[in-house]
Amino acid sequence: VQLVESGGGLVQAGDSLRLSCAASGSIFSINVMAWYRQAPGKQRELVAGITSSGGSTNYADSVKGRFTISRDNAKNTMYLQMNSLKSEDTAVYYCNVKWWSDHLLHDYWGQGTQVTVSS
Repeated sequence: VQLVESGGGLVQAGDSLRLSCAASGSIFSINVMAWYRQAPGKQRELVAGITSSGGSTNYADSVKGRFTISRDNAKNTMYLQMNSLKSEDTAVYYCNVKWWSDHLLHDYWGQGTQVTVSS
């Protein structure tokens, strides 16, 4: 399984960015994909998650109303639309996919993409 993030960059406060995560390899059809982020000196935190059907999503309180997670299963790609960016959104953003199969948790991560928001 390989996850490749793209779309990060340097933007100003109030701007928007869209991150993409392209997945490849043998991924179980029933899974949960998510975006996490890690700022310097802080622990990695969940930003948003989405089920395989896209029917259920969840968000960190800090991004509710500003970020939208989505996925296109036909393209094996997940997205994170980030609007009204703030300086505190600055972090490395990671793509993650998880599923249970044969009583085992399969857990994969991308390499991360840097998002820097200047105030």
